Amino acid sequence: MATVNLASPLDEPTSLDEQARALCVQYKEQSAQDILAGALREIFTGRIALVSSFGAESVVLLHLVGSIDPSTPVLFLNTEKHFAQTLSYRKKLTATLGLTSVIDIHPDAAEKTAEDPDGTLWRHDADACCSLRKVRPLKSALDPFDAWITGRKQFHGGQRIELPVFDAAAPHIKVNPLVTWTPSDVAAYIKTHDLPTHPLVAQGYPSIGCWPCTHPVADGDEVRAGRWRGAAKTECGIHSR
Repeated sequence: MATVNLASPLDEPTSLDEQARALCVQYKEQSAQDILAGALREIFTGRIALVSSFGAESVVLLHLVGSIDPSTPVLFLNTEKHFAQTLSYRKKLTATLGLTSVIDIHPDAAEKTAEDPDGTLWRHDADACCSLRKVRPLKSALDPFDAWITGRKQFHGGQRIELPVFDAAAPHIKVNPLVTWTPSDVAAYIKTHDLPTHPLVAQGYPSIGCWPCTHPVADGDEVRAGRWRGAAKTECGIHSR
């Protein structure tokens, strides 16, 4: 279990859940910048990574992390099913923001050959495809770390409505510094810092994943309505406990 460096330990929390709750209390009402600075420089120094999809809202968190420590490991799940625009955007942001440790995580070649030899697994079993291309590769990539940073926000809806700033997902603690941000907060930050946006946003994609399972949405739809459209599935699985 990860050992969390709490500035003011609350009865010496022992379980991962208790550690996450203690951190939520310690950083209650702190800004995203303060939460990230604490996580990167004090709590999980050298033992934390940012997991980024380089999607529609990703530039905000990448910019925040880069402004604190541009050498922070950034894990990009290259599912080999991304839009070409996403791959170009990943390269552009890496250079623009001066990120020095962006790491592409690919699915295991042998597993891909065995489980998805023709690349169409997504058509009949989206969960299995996500497991092959996202969940299992990320699990291995996170082995060296005690914590990881996510861009999840409560306004995304679904399982994220009551998401806390810190939550436990053994054997890691996840840091969600933008959890209370609204779409207006995201847009204002991008405008203030003149950050480049994902090219598909202007085409009606407010949430962007792999091309087979991502569609544009109509005005008024929920942000993630275009993900796995027509299915009960709302998450790829990397945030399942």
